[in-house]
Amino acid sequence: MNILSILQIQPGTMILSGVVITGILFWIFWPEKGLIALLSKVNMNNQRVHLEDALKYLFDCEYRNSTCDMNGIAGNLNITGDQTSKLLERLLSMGLIAINHQNITLTDTGRSYSLRVIRVHRIWERYLADETSVSQADWHNHADKIEHQVTPEDTEKLAAQMGHPVFDPHGDPIPTAEGNLPDHKGKSLSQLKEGNIGRIIHIEDEPRNIYEQLVVLGLYPGMQVYVTDVNEKKITFAADGDECILTPLFAAHITVELLSGKVPLTQKYELLSELAVGEKAKVAAISPNCRGQQRRRLMDLGIVPGSLISPEIRSASGDPVGYRVMGTTIGIRQKEAELIFIDRQKETSMKQ
Repeated sequence: MNILSILQIQPGTMILSGVVITGILFWIFWPEKGLIALLSKVNMNNQRVHLEDALKYLFDCEYRNSTCDMNGIAGNLNITGDQTSKLLERLLSMGLIAINHQNITLTDTGRSYSLRVIRVHRIWERYLADETSVSQADWHNHADKIEHQVTPEDTEKLAAQMGHPVFDPHGDPIPTAEGNLPDHKGKSLSQLKEGNIGRIIHIEDEPRNIYEQLVVLGLYPGMQVYVTDVNEKKITFAADGDECILTPLFAAHITVELLSGKVPLTQKYELLSELAVGEKAKVAAISPNCRGQQRRRLMDLGIVPGSLISPEIRSASGDPVGYRVMGTTIGIRQKEAELIFIDRQKETSMKQ
């Protein structure tokens, strides 16, 4: 290629390069939609998320009559000390908190703001539990993301569709649209003494690893418990006929309301998963831990109290199992069968 050819190409290349550079600069600096604008929005959104999460944490401390300091906020939000310091400065400048020595409290404005966020969170948790197939362990994390993205108007429409629920699926009261919330009641299961009878009114959903293990034990709000033994290392109690043993750390994540009277006569039901092929049973109930689409699916298939049911055939892997109910055979997986309570039948034949 000679010098003349190079000179002929250069102007076109320079023009093309100029167009590309101009386009890149335009994309970076474009108001509202450019890279800088998008990064700014992300940063502002992250700041708002931290601000609202801090307000929720402060309200929770206040609601449970516990003190809150800078270290508690940093640990709860999983942010550094410098980030926490800047966050507190912003909250203070907005008039949302007050600081007395190291103790941090909400102002009336901050308390009102936190209650709005909590209402959105708990309504969406209830929706996820009752109307979707989201797993129980994921309700909280999903609602945590939603609460910062939806408008209060959308949440109020959802609340109206659900009949204005007053409790979330973990047993926490949902603040009213006016910001009213009943006083905190109950005490942690770890504080109960031998012989105490109580009803679970709340199961703390954080941290997730503890919550998941409590769910595996089949514990849920509304369940009655009877404490049979307490020592420094464990608390033993009966729940729906089953003996449960928890460390004080795990028991502290369960809130109960003390009941007076005699030991509850709770009936221990067998599980559908315990039936062998050919055996027969009557459906007693579906566990309260089975919710949303999963619960509706089982009920639509005829799994309702009083229905007669019998396992007919197992798959090659043993899961699912084909059950005969309401004149037809349906496949139910073991995890679902463990959520169905039954009364074993002694009859040699089953009438449909």
